[in-house]
Amino acid sequence: MAIYFDNAATTMHKPPQVARAVATAIDSFGGAGRGAHEASLDAGMTIHRTRKQIARLFNAPDAKRVVFGLNVTDALNAVIDGLLGPGDAAVTTAASHNSVLRPLFRKQDREGVAVTVVPIAPDARLDLAAFEAAFTPATKVAVVTHASNLTGDVYDVAALARIAHAHGALLVVDAAQTAGLVPIDMQAEGLDVVCFTGHKSLYGPQGTGGAVIAPGVELPAYREGGTGVHSYDRRQPELYPEHLEAGTPNAHGLAGLSAGLSYIEGIGVEALHEKVGALAARFEAGVRDIEGVTVLGGHATQDRCGIVALNVGDVDAALVADALARDWDICVRAGAHCAPLMHRALGTEEQGAVRFSFSSFTTEAEIDAGIEAMRAIAGDLL
Repeated sequence: MAIYFDNAATTMHKPPQVARAVATAIDSFGGAGRGAHEASLDAGMTIHRTRKQIARLFNAPDAKRVVFGLNVTDALNAVIDGLLGPGDAAVTTAASHNSVLRPLFRKQDREGVAVTVVPIAPDARLDLAAFEAAFTPATKVAVVTHASNLTGDVYDVAALARIAHAHGALLVVDAAQTAGLVPIDMQAEGLDVVCFTGHKSLYGPQGTGGAVIAPGVELPAYREGGTGVHSYDRRQPELYPEHLEAGTPNAHGLAGLSAGLSYIEGIGVEALHEKVGALAARFEAGVRDIEGVTVLGGHATQDRCGIVALNVGDVDAALVADALARDWDICVRAGAHCAPLMHRALGTEEQGAVRFSFSSFTTEAEIDAGIEAMRAIAGDLL
């Protein structure tokens, strides 16, 4: 069986109860909120349970303000589009994924929203003074990644929230890489919106995700349609979560996500973080000793989230990834990782990077096999 080190893209190995939950849901669920019969009620109760689990995971004050969508990209598009308009300004950082950058640049191109991108240093550091200097009286929102999907560096979102609030702005967090793996406390850290995806460290199916929106942060409905309630209203209901959830929800997928969240609750985010962090540290220590291997980032921020990105000399990253897959049956991701500005900051625009990303199902034996593979590949290519 292949060794899977591509968990930052999607966790392939799930807790077995995730598949069972999806199979059960497919065989038994009706339309959530569309009937008073058992099949409909079961679907609705599963979604309600999943909403409460997400609220607990992030210490969100109101589970009704957990809204589900397709994934973190869908959620970020809805939030960015809803919060920003002509005359507004926004701040982000060069660590951001295209799920943040492209919606912001669309607002810039179409509506004249002023977008400031705070640079990231070659060691992956974010300068808080530079972040604060980016704010103007027109700045309405800062949209930041909690952790780089390229290097795994975790940024101090509590400090970023304090800066944003001091300037009268909101802080929106892209938690794609950290939800379920790094503790997030919306109330303690002062986070206004947290966007998450289900298919990474929440161990859910693809096509699940959403946003958690703090009380007082209001968004316009970005889709309108059936909700199963207030059917005679001309426009989308104002009450949450229906305000931001139109159409039949993905109850089958959310049943799987609920099972993934139960797995996390049973172990604890802190314990998962410690385990995956130890695996990443073991891998990094092993490959740093290999001649010609350069590890990107990882030592300039407060934390890491189970990702180690590297390059071998000046060899194209895709060649390294191909050798890992062909000769060692090891799955990684190489290339730009939808993080163009981060690559520019690290000086890897042309070469790309080879990203290894681990999960709680990764074993130490697999880590050691990955180190051995990199040692052999570096010897062959250099």
